[in-house]
Amino acid sequence: MADKKSAYAQNIPGTYYVDDQCIACLACCIEAPKFFFMNDDAGHAYVALQPKTPEEMKEAENAMAACPVEAIGNNG
Repeated sequence: MADKKSAYAQNIPGTYYVDDQCIACLACCIEAPKFFFMNDDAGHAYVALQPKTPEEMKEAENAMAACPVEAIGNNG
């Protein structure tokens, strides 16, 4: 389970975040490419845009479900 205290500073503030358990598998970027980006230099994903609509939130939830290490959190 993701831990807000371990969230990357690069995440845009809001409901969703990626923490330091990320293994850079790209699952979130594939499921929700509008919201999750990869920091190739640091080797982890981060939230670049927070979803606003129910449809966008569904995409983010799909990304959360696809994460094999549960590095995506929903603080909402």
